Amino acid sequence: MQLRHVRTLLAPQDGTARVTCMAWSANSGRFAVCTAERVVLLYDEHGERRDKFSTKPADAKYGRKSYVVKGMAFSPDSTKIAIGQTDNIVYVYRIGEEWGDKKVICNKFIQMSAVTCLLWPAENTIVFGLAEGKVRLANTKNNKSSTIYGTDSYVVSLASNVSGKGILSGHADGTIVRFFFDDEGSGESQGKLVMHPCPPYALAWALNSIVAAGCDKKIVAYGKEGNVIQTFDYSRDSSEKEFTTAAASPGGQAVVIGSYDRLRVLNWSPRRGAWEEAKPKEIPHLYTITSLAWKRDGSRICAGTLCGGVEQFDCCLRRSIYKNKFEMTYVGPSQVIVKNLSTGTRVVLKSHYGYEIDEVKILGKDRYLVAHTSNTLLLGDINSNKLSEVAWQGSGGNEKFFFDNENVCMIFNAGELTLVEYGSNDILGSVRTEFVNPHLVSVRINERQQRGVEENKRLAYLIDIKTIATVDLVGNYSVGTVSHDSKIDWLELNETGHKLLFRDKKMRLQLYDIGSSTKTTILNYCSYVQWVPGSDVVVAQSRNNLCIWYNIDAPERVTMFPLKGDVVNLERNDGKTEVIVSEGVNTVSYTLDEGLIEFGTAIDDEDYHRATAFLETLEMSAETEAMWKTLSKLALEARQLHIAERCFAALGNVAKARFLHETNAIADQAAQEHGGDGTDHYLVRARLAMLDKNYKLAEMIFLEQNATEEAMDMYQELHMWDECIVVAEAKGHPMLDKLRRGYYQWLLDTQQEEKAGEVQEGQGDYLAAVSLYLRAGLPAKAARLAMNRDELMTNGDVINRISTALIRGELFEQAGDLFEKVGNARKALECYCKGNAFLKAVELARLAFPAEVVKLEEAWGDHLVQQKQLDAAINHYIEARCSIKAIEAALGARQWKKAIYILDLQDKQTAAKYYPKIAQHYAALQEYQIAEELYIKGDQTKDAIDMYTQAGLWEQAHKLAIKCMSQEDVSVLYITQAQEMEKQGKYKEAERLYITVDEPDLAITMYKKCKMYDEMVRLVAKYHKDLLSDTHLHLGKELEVEGRLQEAEYHYLQAKDWKATVNMYRMNDMWEEAYRVAKAHGGANSYKHVAYMWAKSLGGEAAVKLLSKFGLLEMAIDHAADSGVFEFAFELARLSMKQKMPEIHLKYAMFLEDEGKFEEAEAEFIKAGKPKEAVLMFVHNQNWDAAQRVAEAHDPDSVADVLVGQARFAFEHREFQKAEAFLLRAQRPELAIKYYKEADMWSEALRICKEYVPGRLEELQKECGREAAKKGSGGTEGLLEQAREWEQAGEYARAVDCYLKVQDSSNSVLMEKCLLKAAELAIKFLSQSQSMEVTRTVAPQLVAMKKYSSAAELYLNMDLIREAIDAFIEGEEWSKAKRVAKELDPRSEEYVDQRYKEYLKNQGKVDSLVGVDVMAALDMYAEQEQWEKCLEVAAKQNYKVLHKYVALYATHLIREGSWDKALSLYVQHGAPVNPQNFNIYKRLFVEMVNAPGMNCAEAYSSWADLRDVLFSLCENLVKSSEVNTPAHAEFETMLLISHYYATRSAAQGVKQLDTVAARLSISLLRHTDLLPADKAFYEAGIAAKAVNWENMAFIFLNRFLDFSDAIEEGNLDALDHSDFQGTDIPFEVPLPAHQHVPEEKREEVRDWVLTMSMDQRLEQVLPQDERDTYEASLVAASTGVHSLPCVLTGYPVLRSKIEFKRPGREANKDTWNKFLMAVKVQLCQLPGATGEKADAPLWCQGHLFYSADITQPCVPRCAQVPQPVVWGAPKHQLLLPVSRTVLFLSPLCFYPPINTSQP
Repeated sequence: MQLRHVRTLLAPQDGTARVTCMAWSANSGRFAVCTAERVVLLYDEHGERRDKFSTKPADAKYGRKSYVVKGMAFSPDSTKIAIGQTDNIVYVYRIGEEWGDKKVICNKFIQMSAVTCLLWPAENTIVFGLAEGKVRLANTKNNKSSTIYGTDSYVVSLASNVSGKGILSGHADGTIVRFFFDDEGSGESQGKLVMHPCPPYALAWALNSIVAAGCDKKIVAYGKEGNVIQTFDYSRDSSEKEFTTAAASPGGQAVVIGSYDRLRVLNWSPRRGAWEEAKPKEIPHLYTITSLAWKRDGSRICAGTLCGGVEQFDCCLRRSIYKNKFEMTYVGPSQVIVKNLSTGTRVVLKSHYGYEIDEVKILGKDRYLVAHTSNTLLLGDINSNKLSEVAWQGSGGNEKFFFDNENVCMIFNAGELTLVEYGSNDILGSVRTEFVNPHLVSVRINERQQRGVEENKRLAYLIDIKTIATVDLVGNYSVGTVSHDSKIDWLELNETGHKLLFRDKKMRLQLYDIGSSTKTTILNYCSYVQWVPGSDVVVAQSRNNLCIWYNIDAPERVTMFPLKGDVVNLERNDGKTEVIVSEGVNTVSYTLDEGLIEFGTAIDDEDYHRATAFLETLEMSAETEAMWKTLSKLALEARQLHIAERCFAALGNVAKARFLHETNAIADQAAQEHGGDGTDHYLVRARLAMLDKNYKLAEMIFLEQNATEEAMDMYQELHMWDECIVVAEAKGHPMLDKLRRGYYQWLLDTQQEEKAGEVQEGQGDYLAAVSLYLRAGLPAKAARLAMNRDELMTNGDVINRISTALIRGELFEQAGDLFEKVGNARKALECYCKGNAFLKAVELARLAFPAEVVKLEEAWGDHLVQQKQLDAAINHYIEARCSIKAIEAALGARQWKKAIYILDLQDKQTAAKYYPKIAQHYAALQEYQIAEELYIKGDQTKDAIDMYTQAGLWEQAHKLAIKCMSQEDVSVLYITQAQEMEKQGKYKEAERLYITVDEPDLAITMYKKCKMYDEMVRLVAKYHKDLLSDTHLHLGKELEVEGRLQEAEYHYLQAKDWKATVNMYRMNDMWEEAYRVAKAHGGANSYKHVAYMWAKSLGGEAAVKLLSKFGLLEMAIDHAADSGVFEFAFELARLSMKQKMPEIHLKYAMFLEDEGKFEEAEAEFIKAGKPKEAVLMFVHNQNWDAAQRVAEAHDPDSVADVLVGQARFAFEHREFQKAEAFLLRAQRPELAIKYYKEADMWSEALRICKEYVPGRLEELQKECGREAAKKGSGGTEGLLEQAREWEQAGEYARAVDCYLKVQDSSNSVLMEKCLLKAAELAIKFLSQSQSMEVTRTVAPQLVAMKKYSSAAELYLNMDLIREAIDAFIEGEEWSKAKRVAKELDPRSEEYVDQRYKEYLKNQGKVDSLVGVDVMAALDMYAEQEQWEKCLEVAAKQNYKVLHKYVALYATHLIREGSWDKALSLYVQHGAPVNPQNFNIYKRLFVEMVNAPGMNCAEAYSSWADLRDVLFSLCENLVKSSEVNTPAHAEFETMLLISHYYATRSAAQGVKQLDTVAARLSISLLRHTDLLPADKAFYEAGIAAKAVNWENMAFIFLNRFLDFSDAIEEGNLDALDHSDFQGTDIPFEVPLPAHQHVPEEKREEVRDWVLTMSMDQRLEQVLPQDERDTYEASLVAASTGVHSLPCVLTGYPVLRSKIEFKRPGREANKDTWNKFLMAVKVQLCQLPGATGEKADAPLWCQGHLFYSADITQPCVPRCAQVPQPVVWGAPKHQLLLPVSRTVLFLSPLCFYPPINTSQP
């Protein structure tokens, strides 16, 4: 960004008149300046001064000059200005929206200290700093101020971030504090951010950093957390003064800092991620800049000065004009201002994420903006100024944008449709579709507000061409899917998105209600359809009718008008809706009934009064009635009862109108008494429920109000006595009995005997109930009651009355039930039969009269047949064994399969007559196979053949006929039939018959005879494919002869013989057809050849016209000339393309030349204007005279070419003098030189060059020298001779060149002399630069020849010290190199030493290197794996160096598998607390615990070594910074494990301690998270087995087998932990990578476990102690109490324990004593103890002791009394080594403290 001065807004004064502050309004329309006189000047955006006002002091008595304005800011709505003053007050002035509006103070905030700076970042929020160090917030809404945070230092500056949601304050002590109102998810810290070296008066918060500057002349850019990322230091620039103010661009990507006479500009580079300084703007005599204000759109910045001047600068990156309509101003990488040049309106397009904006486009009728950044897409509506920025990954610019919808942009890319709502920075929705025509996508965004719906955003689009999907874009879910049976070509949602119109390819218009998912076809032949804007009215056209649906909820009610033209548009403006119709030339408008449209709109807007007022103006019609009904429903839902009353009155529903009138009266009275509209009164609510027929709700409302009487009255009024009595019973009403009696009497009075009977039945008076039922003529009900009551069944009189009434009423089935109930079976059966209740009759007969069942079944079947229930009758006839009736019933019921089933069971004679009937049915269904079988079963084969013949199934008919007839008879029959059909003209049928009997040739002959060639060809193609081409050719020839050329063409082309077609048309002079065929079917040039032949046949002008028509004229001329038809070519060219004549003459001349007709060819060449070609022709034929003649006559420039040709000829014949003469005549001496060089006549060449081309003499001489050099020694002598001559002639430079050119690898002495001679001459006689160049050329060659001293001397002669040193180094002459460096260039001594080191390294002379560079020598020892030497040398250095190489050696050993040697290293050198070594220690531990063969007494020394190392490490950790870290805890655990392993090895082999060893193996199980689990359980199980602890052995070994299987499977999922519940053995352990126990051992364990599992005595439980817990567990299962482990066994110490001085260390007393006894016994076995010599365990060898205080023999009569052990005693002693008694046992508290002299 560069600053360009635009204008001076306020001229500077002669003296100091400081501009204290300035501010731009948020809308960029106003600019305010506060002058030294405390007057605020207001400018418009163009820089014209429009207004001003004076500020006021806090107290008028102090006067106007009692304060200074320190801060000023516009409100976010640009209508107010906040002024911060030093008289402890902030004023807010309302300046209005128009220029000249009255300025009024609307807020004031009095403070305790002077205001020093001020911001207005957000609505109602003013932030200001005070001199006392506080930063406060003033709320303009409640007129209160509060402290945000306080400091002890004067606030010198304030700045806000780009969004205005965070602030920075700079303080006089250099502190910069950050505060967020909302951190916008950035997670950045608040509070003191940084301490700047000086007060940050210039403070700006940019997008990516914070820029601060002050009096130290440094600009510092801080990161988001206060780290310095860049510093621009101008402290050494004497012209620079202190920085006074700074401003960040609105986009945050540029910062301007003001100082004296200068504005410095910093631009943020997104690619570099750093600030770049632009060229500063320097203005002489501007003086100190006191204030900066950046216009909110980023296009201008204003600077106020100390002298009162205000300058305006343009700060855009670039400008461009788009389509001559818009001006694009790039004010920053991420901000562009788009200005409409015609209207002057502006839009600021800005990337909120700071991305750089690429090209900006204006699309969609110059209304919509589209711009890309690297990661986002920016869209905008210029008219509404709504802008969006959404995440968008680059797609190569392949997006398609659709702007048909004013609210949303539709973007289609790679099969995906994306919707972006203008003004929103999130993608509205995205769907997959291939159909992006705007007519196939409909989007509705909040176009009409609905009750209770805040956001309504719907999308309809095509999933496929027949399926529409509708999506709710607010919730992002599918609303519904519409499947259609035809392709859809148009769709659109209504404005509320609840209804969808779509049209298909068959012009059918469909309406889909999304809420109810119903689809309705509302119009056919629809050519135009559209929703009327702002309503749910639909306008469509069907043929010559205009169709309007004013109420789309009733789609059947459509208003239609006749039309003459086509609807082209629909316009709704100024309360008028017009349909624009095009009637040819004229355009006619049809006005719709705005009233009906208005009703729909009023309903949608829920303005029911408006809807009522409108309906009252209409006459009653079907549409009006529907509208009144709709309004009544909606009014009731909205409880607008007066409107509902009016609606029902209009509809003539007097009852509802009267009821609502009464309700309204109640509501009005309630409203007067209680307020509101009265609709919440319980009576109103109850009456509305009654109106809705929801009487239960009304009852509930009454009862809630304890209005029981009203509820009962309601039910009585409605004659709902039952409900009334229920209410009375529920409430215990005193009139209940009276109510019941009254109800009963009322029933009798109204002759409701049935209901009265039900009442009596309910009260238990069954006789009265029966009488009432019989009086009511309901004997069935009486019978039902009687059959349910035993007391009535025994009353014969009642039964007789009921049965008589039933029979009289012909209710025979109920009578039968009654008779059956009283045991009268015969009467019951008769009644059942009379009542046709055969089911009950049969069931009764089976029980009472079995013989009559068959008869009843037949009667049942007959009854069903009478009832036309033939299907049901079939089974009853079968039951009655009436087969014929069953068959006829099945046939009558069209139950063909059942009929076939029954027929198959009958004899053939009976069934035969029925089969053909069924066969006819199947034949009609075209199920011919079944029909055939049935015909054959019915002996009607002929009918089957006829069936196939009639159906045209000749093959099946033929197949069936063969079964019944001979082959000859069949063929004769078919051929005869075919001939008959042929005579009748039924060729297809005849063909089928011929084909059926395999006579296709007869069919072919038939078609040929009838000249039906297509059919003939079809059959040939099918049956004689090899003859098809011949047939086509034959037919083509026949048709050609007959003159049927078009048909002949078809057959020729089918035979792929297009040439025959072309020839046919040529023979008939039908060139156009020939040309057409050739072009369509010939090759690329065939049609051109035909056109050429056509033109040739025409000749003259006609040929020219024809060829010009086809665009082949030039091609034809070329073809004629190339074909040798020159006459035709000349004719065409002469008539049409005279410019082609020379070309034809040229081709003709070349043709004649090839023919040997040179004279004629000469004439044609000259006509062609190519005399040079004639000359060359004669030169080629060596006819020099003719060539000379033609050249002189027609082409003088070619004379030289003739002479050159003669000269070449002469040279070839070695006539050199003659050739030289020709070339000199031709003035071509260079060719003479060339020819002499080729002839190796260098002297002649040099002579010619010297005489005629002296300028090339030197070059030729060099070339001569090179040739001499190429020729070897012979050439070398020439060079030497020439060099000597040059030297004698004083041409030293040339002599040097010659000496340097000498190259003879076979004679190195000569080469050296030449090189030295060249150097000598150069140094003596040439200039310094030339001699330097020669030296630099010669010396490297001498070095290459290993003449190092000579090269070095040359270098030294030229004072090239470093090069001389390098030469000596190259020759390994180190002493000379050092002497030269020391005497001539001491600075190079270090260089020589470094090279010497590298030399020694490369030569592997490590011993020499030690004296030079110890570390390098050590590295070399390590690389060469001379580890002993490496460690020996390293030990002489310091501790750190030693352990560095110890670690490297240990790592090497571990990789090679020698962990024992690595362990010895650390035993020898100690284990330092170096975190880099931790992995080595862990690896040693892991290697040891995984190593085989370590479970034995012999392994004690290894375990003891590991324990020593870990103990040393842990001791060192305690004293280091790593104490109490996770690593420390892990190594302590490893130390304990190694102690257990060492103690176990010590106990193994000692019979008395076998249980100790077993318990240690078992205790190790609690550490299987660090140990290989399979190995640990195996060792524990084997140890337990060895001491006969079989229960534990079985469980541990079984667990081992589980682990073994898990290792094979690769996971622990199948592991069962039930045996170890309540123990401290871990469940979550790592799966071992491999098996640690050999296969044979695993098999032994498997066999033992299997054997033991059969042992009934074995208990598969772990032994428990007095804690009811597994005896080896340290944690009690029931209480969770943790016990300490025994230091000898690892088992918990519960009682009789020995406690040691160090806390946390205990031993079981019995185990301890047992262990001591074992030690004493072993001591007695030492040599000299008992006179015998025995082998003691490793841990008992040497001077042993178990207590520091031993003074008595270890056992009775033992002569040996151990002496106190001193440092350096053998280590492998006792349970732990003696040397470790202090180092390990004492820290573990095995022993009391020991003095320092006795470890």
